[in-house]
Amino acid sequence: MEEQPVPNLEFSGKYDEAHAKYYFDKHENEFWRKLSNWRDHQIARKALKLAGDPKSVLDAPCGTGRFWDVLAEQPDRIIHASDYSQNMIDAGLKYRPAAISKRIQSSFQASAFSLPVPDDFVECVFCIRFVHHLAKAEDRMTLLKTFHRVASSSVIISLWVDGNYKSWIRRRREKARGAHQYQNRLVIPAKRIEQEFKDSGFRVEASLDFIKYYHMWRTYVLKKI
Repeated sequence: MEEQPVPNLEFSGKYDEAHAKYYFDKHENEFWRKLSNWRDHQIARKALKLAGDPKSVLDAPCGTGRFWDVLAEQPDRIIHASDYSQNMIDAGLKYRPAAISKRIQSSFQASAFSLPVPDDFVECVFCIRFVHHLAKAEDRMTLLKTFHRVASSSVIISLWVDGNYKSWIRRRREKARGAHQYQNRLVIPAKRIEQEFKDSGFRVEASLDFIKYYHMWRTYVLKKI
């Protein structure tokens, strides 16, 4: 198993126990977050179907397990979970309903860039709301190559892309504010990331937009070539 370099992301160390609990709660309390969460689940459910309803999935990084209920809808699916923060994993296992958390066959602390599992560990790697944090192309390529090694069939991955109203507004605001040395979240041009998928050994099976032509979130279903 080839060792991959692990990028140092500035935000990755912030998830102590209190922040993990806040992260768990934030999608459960506010109306608009609940609505967004419902749409995210709807897209995830469709993406899993387009990926062929994989029998085994690795949720990485899993956060506090926001999508475990969707992953668990297939009663015979084997679910693994990994995150850089053990506190995030622990919050998910503690606060999710027992019927959901008991479906997690294994959970382990690890960087998504260097997963300590064998080749073809699962049919599908499930990576939601992480790639928009990765400003460097080399970091995205490290991640994608790791996923290509770990998944035997497919990857489901989401990020912010251009070509929509929200990305146009964000670009205008960033120009008004001036350049920043570090950006925690960013829009990646769709053509660029799709080329990176190809360069990493994937083809795009499908793409699902949160709200087409309006919202930045896009979920891709990738198949190994």
